Amino acid sequence: MQLIDGKATAAAIKAELAAEVEKMVAAGQKCPHLAAVLIGHDGGSETYVNNKVKACEVCGFKSSLIRYEDDVTEEELLACVARLNADTDVDGFIVQLPLPKHISEQKVIEAIDYRKDVDGFHPINVGRLGAGLPCFVSATPRGILELLRRYNIETSGKKCVILGRSNIVGKPLASLMMQKQYGDSTVTVCHSHSVTLKEECQRADILVAAIGQPEFVTADMVHEGAVVIDVGTTRVADETRSRGYRLRGDVKFDEVAPKCSYITPVPGGVGPMTIAMLMLNTMSAAKKEFYD
Repeated sequence: MQLIDGKATAAAIKAELAAEVEKMVAAGQKCPHLAAVLIGHDGGSETYVNNKVKACEVCGFKSSLIRYEDDVTEEELLACVARLNADTDVDGFIVQLPLPKHISEQKVIEAIDYRKDVDGFHPINVGRLGAGLPCFVSATPRGILELLRRYNIETSGKKCVILGRSNIVGKPLASLMMQKQYGDSTVTVCHSHSVTLKEECQRADILVAAIGQPEFVTADMVHEGAVVIDVGTTRVADETRSRGYRLRGDVKFDEVAPKCSYITPVPGGVGPMTIAMLMLNTMSAAKKEFYD
């Protein structure tokens, strides 16, 4: 069993980006600029956005953080999005989800200029991904693909089973893994209502757990030599920790890991890659690799 170290891989990617930014600046080009909009004071969102700001510093990017309280109106937020769309210095930006219930997430996502949509959530980017066209790919699926690539894990012709059908992970990852230029795999997507879920998992050469249930995947669901990618990050109460909780993945790691050829830990697996991929998307936006 080999552990897939997402933390080390993400650090290597950020170092590569920092070197590229140095060359850009030396050539008289501006450094990439990522902006983030944060509404309210949700702990998870605060941590995630702060990590993005830190990642920008490591990569040599310019970063901007725009904050609103929970009572911000939808009109105010949409006006902010319009300003960021029009700001030529901002290469890409994200509106941190989830949003307060009185604001339509879909309306906000669709208001973002798809050419600056480094989260990859805009319907144009989602559609282009499905059609196999260049686009911004949402960070977690892109991070999974990058881990598989950097660890030289063969995907072509392999059976890939994805647990979870979310718009952020399951669906885009399925599209990537089935496309010839990316995963070139045979893909099955399972969810909580899949009658043969356990049997499908047992057949997987590559099993991706993104179902949001801690320790859902057990040893009897995985065949010997499988590659297991754990996307889950659920906070579970733990009074022995100073924070009062620990992170649990969707995979029961201790019993599943001995059966695997490769496996990602939680934390330190897919999580760090998500922010690294956001940085890669921002670099692509700055270089206008996908859209003129």
